[in-house]
Amino acid sequence: VQLVESGGGSVQAGGSLRLSCAYSFGEIFMAWYRQAPGKERDLVASINWYGSTNYADSVKGRFTTSRDDAKNTLYLQMNSLRPEDTAMYYCAASASLATIKSGSWGQGTQVTVSS
Repeated sequence: VQLVESGGGSVQAGGSLRLSCAYSFGEIFMAWYRQAPGKERDLVASINWYGSTNYADSVKGRFTTSRDDAKNTLYLQMNSLRPEDTAMYYCAASASLATIKSGSWGQGTQVTVSS
């Protein structure tokens, strides 16, 4: 699976961004991760084939992920952004969360939130 993220950029705190991830074909499990400088890559949100979603506690109520398999695109709508959301955001795809680290990954898109 080939994954290409887009939509990152710089925004002030409280603003919004929508990330997109174009994929060559849909896997059962797709997810968004982020990695800030000097920190580990963390799971932000995930969605399965049936549309069931899960979110990290830090983004619940602010971020929403969705997928459009007709357009082969995964989305991450990010609202009420905070400086601590600053990171490189990656989309990933695999058959399950258990195998995600060995699955397919995009190149990442940078999100910078200023206070």
